[in-house]
Amino acid sequence: MAARLFKGAEYLITEADKNDVFTPEDFSDEQRQIGDTTEQFVLNEVVPHREQIEHHDLPLTVELMKKCGELGLLMIDAPEEYGGLELDKATSMLAAEKLSQAGSFSVTYSAHTGIGTLPLVYYGTGEQKEKYLGKIISGEWVAAYCLTEPGSGSDALGASATATLSADGKHYLLNGTKQFITNGGIANLFTIFAKIDKQHFTGFLVERTTEGLSIGSEENKMGVRGSSTTQVILEDAKVPVENLLGDIGKGHKIAFNVLNVGRFKLGAAVTGAAKTALATGIKYANERKAFGVTIGTFGAIQEKIADMNAALFASESLVYRLAGLIDDRLATLPKETENYYEVYQQGIEEYSVECAIAKVFCSEVLADVVDSVVQIHGGYGFIQEYAAEGYYRDERINRIWEGTNEINRLLIAGIILRRAMKGEIPLQKEAMKAFESLMSPSFEELDDSIPFAAEKALIANLKQAFLVLAGSGVQKFMDTIKDEQEILMAVADLAINIFAIESAVLRAEKILPKLSDSKKASVTAAVKVFTFNGSEKAASAARRTAYYIEEGDTLTMLLAGIRRFTKYDATGLLTAKRQLAAAALETEKYIF
Repeated sequence: MAARLFKGAEYLITEADKNDVFTPEDFSDEQRQIGDTTEQFVLNEVVPHREQIEHHDLPLTVELMKKCGELGLLMIDAPEEYGGLELDKATSMLAAEKLSQAGSFSVTYSAHTGIGTLPLVYYGTGEQKEKYLGKIISGEWVAAYCLTEPGSGSDALGASATATLSADGKHYLLNGTKQFITNGGIANLFTIFAKIDKQHFTGFLVERTTEGLSIGSEENKMGVRGSSTTQVILEDAKVPVENLLGDIGKGHKIAFNVLNVGRFKLGAAVTGAAKTALATGIKYANERKAFGVTIGTFGAIQEKIADMNAALFASESLVYRLAGLIDDRLATLPKETENYYEVYQQGIEEYSVECAIAKVFCSEVLADVVDSVVQIHGGYGFIQEYAAEGYYRDERINRIWEGTNEINRLLIAGIILRRAMKGEIPLQKEAMKAFESLMSPSFEELDDSIPFAAEKALIANLKQAFLVLAGSGVQKFMDTIKDEQEILMAVADLAINIFAIESAVLRAEKILPKLSDSKKASVTAAVKVFTFNGSEKAASAARRTAYYIEEGDTLTMLLAGIRRFTKYDATGLLTAKRQLAAAALETEKYIF
């Protein structure tokens, strides 16, 4: 994996090397085998029953979860001492990506293996793991996670569910209602958050058969209709004191750290879903005729296909680069470390910015892909018997759960600025240097002998733009910058696009020497197409930030700097798009 250990968000102030990134081309034979096993399970066991699952055949879903357990797909993240496989995050993300072809069933799987299982793995006592983990990783039991409430969505800590110690001190009595609980109708074990004595936010492991716990009716949803989503109602639910999870008042640690994992795994899952949708769109473009020819011969359709392939190359590059970052850090932790899982969680939390970026960027790539796939289908994309319609509905939830994309954008910018103010990353020092470079014109010539020289120059300049604008925002608003949400969102968009472009370029540079000439041409084309699209978005975000922060002469100076820092020569863009489209139309799938 990567040779150098990076801090979270450090990509904004350092120049990464191609050997610093993990890519899908770096998968081991074992990882590929697990990916293949997962994919074969989906294609053979789930896809033939998709219609039944969509019509809410929950007993079938439970049976399929047991089959997942038999194949070892529920134990990838579980510790070996309790029967788990304890594999790396790259493998975990690959399984999530392959499962995404399963539609609604992938939601059941993801909720179970992620937010359903990991609170117990990371924070459970030995006794709790002994009691529950074997049942969960075998598929005998299904797990669910109960954080959201009817009155508190994004404001997780605003929860009003309460827990009160019984008079005999043997139970906590939980009261409240949890909303939108994935797997609610089929789960046997719930991780539930409530406030002890109305103030200490705490996690509890609660069995389905608990006295006082009841399940609401299934929600009728726009998409992912085959997954179970219910309320979980607590009326003096009698939970044994030994089922308290973690420490009293530390439930926020469980909630937010597990969400970091949920975010990066979601990034992998939606990338897989986008690949499936793209293949459907390309096949339709090769079959559908208009004006006497297949619509795939039209430039308007080819451009969509090219843009989707390029965006997916970046999405995939970003997700597995993050997997490498996390795995490299976790690999430095000896198993005998005291409070191993506490330190382990800190290792993941280090990359909370990148986890949020993966969630936002990849879910929005999927949104663009399914929209284009519906458009390629024309009117048929609106008809339920065509898969495009289902992809479109199912996609929408991904920009809402695991923290809305707006919340995640605020987290990205907020965490970066908070770490800078604490001196954890030397952002202020680097911002001062960037201001100096803003004031002095650059006469550097590109060295064409360097692979992707134009793209690398752009990345370096975009980082300068980020530093200048983030620095300007902090200078003007100081501590109150945290309340300037429009500025934070724009700054986050700049940070997201920098990470995405850099991930695509570094992967391309790393894999290029080993590729055939035709594959080299496709990879180079994808980089050019995505870098152009990404640089346009980055430039828009940078200008927006400047207009939000400054006016007058200072604004004029910032805008002039942004023009310079976002300049990218995309000569040959149309040729690159046509090359990408031709390769995709020939293979009828995502080409990388």
